[in-house]
Amino acid sequence: MIKITVFRNKDQGYTGFMSEGHAGYAEEGSDIICAAVSVLTVNTINSIESFTSDKFHVKQKDGYIQCRFVGELSKASALLMDSMILGLQEIEKDYGSKYIRLIFKEV
Repeated sequence: MIKITVFRNKDQGYTGFMSEGHAGYAEEGSDIICAAVSVLTVNTINSIESFTSDKFHVKQKDGYIQCRFVGELSKASALLMDSMILGLQEIEKDYGSKYIRLIFKEV
């Protein structure tokens, strides 16, 4: 199962996110859930980097990516995060929590 944790707090809004694990929906290289989650998370990071001046730190390895924001996010980055979350929620709704679970954590 892929577990995605979105970190946020009352004052700053989103502070980062972490995705870990593999869906196990299909064989490696053919798993559409893993591919979709990878596209959403990596594209969100790339979009924040390309379209905003917000700063962040990323750690990545096989089956794991963590993005932590430095300071408060711009409205553009918050919208990109909202878009990523919407996509992840739709995957969870369509395929079930057996393969993907989205968690929100106050920090």
